[in-house]
Amino acid sequence: MAPAPDHHVTRISNIPTPEAPPSLPEDQIIQRFAQKEDEFVRARAHYTYRKTIRIEEFGPDGQPSGEYVVVSQPARNPDGTFYEKVVERPQSTLTRMHLLSEDLDIIQRMPAYPLTSAQLAKYNLKYIGKEKVDEVDCYLFQVKPKLPDRATALFDGVVWVDDKHLEVVKTYGRWVTDLGVMKSKTLPFTMFETYREFVGEKYWFPVYARSDDTATVDKTEVPIRIVIKYSDFKPVTAAQPSSTAPAAATPAPAPAKPPAGR
Repeated sequence: MAPAPDHHVTRISNIPTPEAPPSLPEDQIIQRFAQKEDEFVRARAHYTYRKTIRIEEFGPDGQPSGEYVVVSQPARNPDGTFYEKVVERPQSTLTRMHLLSEDLDIIQRMPAYPLTSAQLAKYNLKYIGKEKVDEVDCYLFQVKPKLPDRATALFDGVVWVDDKHLEVVKTYGRWVTDLGVMKSKTLPFTMFETYREFVGEKYWFPVYARSDDTATVDKTEVPIRIVIKYSDFKPVTAAQPSSTAPAAATPAPAPAKPPAGR
């Protein structure tokens, strides 16, 4: 399968870059980035955006042989509950898979911010080192649910935290409940790599996620990829619906420019 393009992380801000915290205790790093997650959850509720989900299947030569694309944006039901409103009719050129919008339900419901302050008690977090994400130096934390439950999907993976501003810039992992790893009945995707972008000069919002896997279609293994992109972030006006999605947790059923060409 042709590899997905790299995702480059760039931070542009008019705020002076502070010095990296000297030997900051692990628990303080966790508390601070969780507080930032709280801030980003609240801010995201006041933005609208376009969400594009693209699923590609690949042929024996490793080249794309078809795709399914659906575009949505946040909207609200009359009772105030959130949902993703399809704004462009799904298009499909898939040759071996046949998808419906409901096949994406679990993916649509994955929380954007699993590590808010209210959620920390449900996890064990362990500092595992440092790594550079492009030009951003990051702390790495392994995240494990303490006791997966049925009502709430919890994150199981790794997060990258900017070592100067103490903000999550990247995540890689899966979602679990007491029934096991969450995944669609049709799609095999479980592990998602999610990048964030600096929006409004102060908020890190998830903007790009991808996962590669293999689906079995008529006893044939078909390499497939999903790419989820968020774009056109705009502050909500009085006439627009808020994008208040379930952010910290959701009933069980991801820094800078997205990769070129995606």
